Amino acid sequence: MQCDDGIKIGCKLSRDFFARVFECKTFIAASSNNFFATWVCLWLPIAVASTIILQKNKDTSASWQPFKPISAEQKLPLLASLYLIAPLVLWGANKIFGNSFSSYGLVWNWSILQSLGIGFVIGATGLAILFGLQTLLGWVKWNVAGKKNISVTLPILLIAVGISAIEELIFRGFVLTQLQQDFSIYIAAAIASLIFAVLHLVWEQKETLPQLPGLWLMGMVFVLARYVDKGNLGLAWGLHSVLVWAIATLDTLELVTYTGKVPQVVTGKYGKPLAGLTGISFLLAIGAVLWLGVKTYPWR
Repeated sequence: MQCDDGIKIGCKLSRDFFARVFECKTFIAASSNNFFATWVCLWLPIAVASTIILQKNKDTSASWQPFKPISAEQKLPLLASLYLIAPLVLWGANKIFGNSFSSYGLVWNWSILQSLGIGFVIGATGLAILFGLQTLLGWVKWNVAGKKNISVTLPILLIAVGISAIEELIFRGFVLTQLQQDFSIYIAAAIASLIFAVLHLVWEQKETLPQLPGLWLMGMVFVLARYVDKGNLGLAWGLHSVLVWAIATLDTLELVTYTGKVPQVVTGKYGKPLAGLTGISFLLAIGAVLWLGVKTYPWR
């Protein structure tokens, strides 16, 4: 009995906390601002604590400073804490305003897993064609790292799937849904994709700036994927997961070296596909494939 009372009190305190945080009757345009402000406010103490712990471990290189380039060792604990908090903030907002994750396109059933797999296959096929063509043309050279590949690839895949799920829930789910209450789908998609692209500058600026158009276009492709998936996030989640997994794996294992036979504007500045014409062409091709499925979507 005491446990039940404790749970009720805990739920009431949580509800009161988020009610104060999201103090706004019309949770439409201001809701996105409130969400990001709350998300950052809850995350910053954890980020500071993580930095202090890393410094105490005498790893001073792991100390993070906003708007300065960070290493993988710095990024992992910061990303993990940031993305683990996001569902909590959305849960609090949903409790207050009577929404649910399903209203943002996240419905846990067999269908979303099916769409996740299809999105993953579409993205993987496109990437195979992209790098296959560049290999045949002599634009890239592959560096095989041996057995280390297997041990590193699986953890990266799991992290990519988790990060992509949360980013889709936030940007193609919550933010896009809220913006659609005030704007047309086209304007809402453009704004949500712009927010998605610009926020990548938090972690790194020099190499991210040339990728902004590609990141924006990628966000638009993910919006189209949600539309094709009849409002669900599964297809976008699958596409996002395979792209994050592939890019992170290539960077971590340094599997690809660009030969310089063509300018960086073609293959991507700083070796980033999204900062080049090939990456943009890849996204447009994926968008075209999705557009063909707008009216027919045979796997649904």
